[in-house]
Amino acid sequence: MARSIRLHVDATLHAAAVIAATPEQAHRLATVMRRGPGDPVRLFNGRDGEWQGHIHSIGRGRAALAIDRQLLPQPAEPALWLVFALLKRDATDLVIEKATELGATDLQPVLTERANTHRVNAARLAAVAAEAAEQCERLSVPRLHPTQPLAGLLASWPRDRPLCVAAERTDAAPLQHAARPAGLLVGPEGGFSAAELDAMSAHPFVTLASLGPRILRAETACIVGLALLQAPERG
Repeated sequence: MARSIRLHVDATLHAAAVIAATPEQAHRLATVMRRGPGDPVRLFNGRDGEWQGHIHSIGRGRAALAIDRQLLPQPAEPALWLVFALLKRDATDLVIEKATELGATDLQPVLTERANTHRVNAARLAAVAAEAAEQCERLSVPRLHPTQPLAGLLASWPRDRPLCVAAERTDAAPLQHAARPAGLLVGPEGGFSAAELDAMSAHPFVTLASLGPRILRAETACIVGLALLQAPERG
């Protein structure tokens, strides 16, 4: 039997349903993976768990997927926000991909004084996140929020949710495991300006934190920070 492929879909999943694949998914199934009617697929939508299904029919740019049975229920996920200054395209794609693999539930781009770009292709980034979730066998895809200025983020941030700021070249304490829903803020390649650090430090929910003795690239800092926030506490 052909190896089952995982696909993220928007439709509600339940036994005996038949849903339409997107044209991109149909092309991938037929042309890239060379699958046909009867071949297995696994489906998830971030709400209904994971389901076993099969290709009901497939043609040029279209495919119908039949749902057979549930494989896994939808698990609860602790809120883990990644807030990041916009980077160049490839670096931003890497951040989205790895944040998805590491379990970030929300992705929030922000504009900072030294951001590398102000452009965001939300549809492309959402596709990157969905593909990463398919590959890593996650049952949800992070929510991608509209880009906003750093000042707007600080003004609207929930006061009961810690926001850990990766602050290089400071005497901040090392980033620790977060015991409750939290957020990680990573700045651009040039770091935060002094005015931005002062503005963030004025908020009681903000904690400046160190990611180690070396200066990391912004995309590396996102990966390291998310891993540290979820690392088990040492007894």
